Amino acid sequence: MPTKPKIAVFKFTGCAGCQMEFLRLADEYPDILGKVELSYFKMAKRDNVAGPYDISLIEGSISCPRELEEIKEIRKHSNVLVALGDCAVNGCLPSIKNWIPQSENERRVYEDTSVVQSFALHGLSEYVKVDAHVSGCPPDKNLMLGLLVKSLQQLRVYHRPHAVCVECKLRENVCLLTALKQPCMGPVTKGGCNALCPSGARVCEGCYGPMSDANAQSLANAFKECGLADDDIMRKFRKYAGLTSEFSKEASKI
Repeated sequence: MPTKPKIAVFKFTGCAGCQMEFLRLADEYPDILGKVELSYFKMAKRDNVAGPYDISLIEGSISCPRELEEIKEIRKHSNVLVALGDCAVNGCLPSIKNWIPQSENERRVYEDTSVVQSFALHGLSEYVKVDAHVSGCPPDKNLMLGLLVKSLQQLRVYHRPHAVCVECKLRENVCLLTALKQPCMGPVTKGGCNALCPSGARVCEGCYGPMSDANAQSLANAFKECGLADDDIMRKFRKYAGLTSEFSKEASKI
């Protein structure tokens, strides 16, 4: 009998939302997961085994020496390593701490900072080779499904380069930015969510990270026309992917 591919799921600095979405995937597509061996997934199972693994899905960013040591060890024992979700890809919400001195962060949270071992937070590719990135907070479960299927078939994983605006047009949504003058991040944010927030009459917050060739400065100017102050615009770009080269300039303006 052929050996089933071994899948592992790990969590670092993050909220566990990506793992929860992966569990929903398991509920909806049990036939797919029945074709693999879920070797390591502490949130979902008691008995977990050491690698090697065919595919390791990593949720969360790296923020302390222990996590750095662990991700390097996982990389050594993984054929394919996947950054699962925006924390693992770009740093996401936890990366906001990087805009404040580490010592100040520690003083705000801990009475005794001498026991804290932490450093500036970054996505996985800062420290190890990442074979595939699945953006989102959390990623849409169908993106996870596509990645699993293509990885198991040893096919190239397709990364959506287009903006959320494309998905809004496909759903025939009224443009929140141009028509309603609301500060929507859709023009510079990578698609993949099927325009979830704008379809519910809420502005895109940018949780999938920057699209290809994102023009952050132009959108920042549009936000000023919407009535946003400079510090509010800065926070919009800093929120999910402020550490990226595409957003960092606008994220650093005050």
